[in-house]
Amino acid sequence: MDQLLTVDEAAERLRTSPRFVRRLIEERRITYVKLGAHVRIESAELSAFVAAGRVTPTIRVHQLGRAA
Repeated sequence: MDQLLTVDEAAERLRTSPRFVRRLIEERRITYVKLGAHVRIESAELSAFVAAGRVTPTIRVHQLGRAA
């Protein structure tokens, strides 16, 4: 089983507020686990959420001719 994080721990890893993590849960934008009244987030799911939001840089044609 993957490491289960509390909302506060997940927020700390994302360097954001617990409120943001709770909103992700409420909007079903991140997978979570219910343990009775407790909510936990698997660290792998948190990593997958971050990876899904990753934007890769693109090089535009007009930028190729410029000196750095």
